[in-house]
Amino acid sequence: MEALGVRNIVKQFPNVLANDKVTLSIEKGEIFALVGENGAGKSTLMKIVYGLYTPNSGEIYVFGKKEDIKTPQDSIKLKIGMVHQEFMLIPRFTVTQNIVLGDEPHKGFVFDYLRAISEVREISDKFGLKIDPTEKVENLPVGIQQRVEILKILRRGAEILIFDEPTAVLTPEETSELFKTLNALKQDGKTIIFISHKLNEVMEIADRIGVMRRGELQGIVNKSETNERELARMMVGRDVVLELPKANVKAGDEVFSVSNLNVKNTKGILGLKGVSFSVHAREIVGIAGVEGNGQAELVNAILGFLKPTSGKISINGKEIKLITPYNMRTRGMSYIPEDRKRRGLVLPFRARENIIMGQHTLYPFSNRGILNDKEIDAFATKKLQEFDVRPPDIYSKAESFSGGNQQKIILAKEMSLKHNFLLASQPTRGLDIGATEFVYKMLVEEKKKGIGILLISLELSEIMGLSDRILVLYNGEIVGEVTPEETTEEELGLMMLGLKRKERVQ
Repeated sequence: MEALGVRNIVKQFPNVLANDKVTLSIEKGEIFALVGENGAGKSTLMKIVYGLYTPNSGEIYVFGKKEDIKTPQDSIKLKIGMVHQEFMLIPRFTVTQNIVLGDEPHKGFVFDYLRAISEVREISDKFGLKIDPTEKVENLPVGIQQRVEILKILRRGAEILIFDEPTAVLTPEETSELFKTLNALKQDGKTIIFISHKLNEVMEIADRIGVMRRGELQGIVNKSETNERELARMMVGRDVVLELPKANVKAGDEVFSVSNLNVKNTKGILGLKGVSFSVHAREIVGIAGVEGNGQAELVNAILGFLKPTSGKISINGKEIKLITPYNMRTRGMSYIPEDRKRRGLVLPFRARENIIMGQHTLYPFSNRGILNDKEIDAFATKKLQEFDVRPPDIYSKAESFSGGNQQKIILAKEMSLKHNFLLASQPTRGLDIGATEFVYKMLVEEKKKGIGILLISLELSEIMGLSDRILVLYNGEIVGEVTPEETTEEELGLMMLGLKRKERVQ
């Protein structure tokens, strides 16, 4: 039985055709994955189904009946629920308050909180989603917050559940728990639509897979009849190679170092303990570790957002006494941030302004405080073409680009600045396979040019594939230093959990 059908859906935005006559059918009780590059149109299609966008043309069928969905309220009435990539929760409210918000049980005219708690417990027990109904959301880890979102739509009777990039913010352990939940929902007869660009996860969880590229549906395949390489080819339109040969170049002089660095986090707890290491020219040093083991403290200390309680940070052999982003940059550091929207771009600004940021007061972009629009436009146009930003429109606002293209704008900006040290903090987080391949190539090119790179990533395959040396952070300490040639992902995993230590490579 068809749970959801879309017929010839078209959605046109001012600068892009997001959905181009998309037709697909999703069966009741299956896990259907929708994959594609960032900007392929998969999220747009599901937002149309959920009533967040109105299509220019096309039809939607729910359980065999043609429906006119104009608002999320319409879709909820049709038993469609959506868990968004960015959770829509109120941090100061309890789990129960968030779940029943807008549909509260009452005793007379009074909100019946005890009954609401009972309802949340009942539904969480039914689907094995363990949670404390009375805990405030702000105190919950991301994986548990996602459970709140799932329980919210289940309580409203959802039979079709849409998950938009649900693993983008999860650790591997949380992802494993989510997949158990999805399979339990499938066993209960629910229909799951899983939007993603992580092909390994899709191959693990989905029954069938629909592939989108540039607004068009390229095809639908059974998981048992395909593989990651074939899916990548359908997504990108060509073969994708993520196993890059490392640039065989000899490391040069030291460009960056930290010595006996101790840093307290925002809660006043020591998050980095006696950390020392160095990065050399033409070298990529990878930092591996489970999230929350000191990576954020290290990055924020390097940027000057957290002040070390002791230790020193040096660039090109010179200790930086007053650590600020400006001082670090003027001494030769570029920075690819983990959170591109908060730290990498000014979203309301256009691509042209973002690309020259950091150079906007310098010649030829500025002369005595007056911006030279002709030079800015020429430079921005060249960089958008060089870094394959789509659409290559320098006048589009940064917020209008997909995640992958936003990251390319950041790369264009940062790699255009004068630098010999690059801090890359989770540079491929949330990126599709094509954008990830591009980032890898640019990092290798930076290395060939003589840049020293500190790569912080949660992806072990990324650390193993790009790094010359790997440092493992656990509980704020470096518990091992290895080379990719002498270790395995399994051994690194044990070190990341604090179960094994390895002496540093001499």
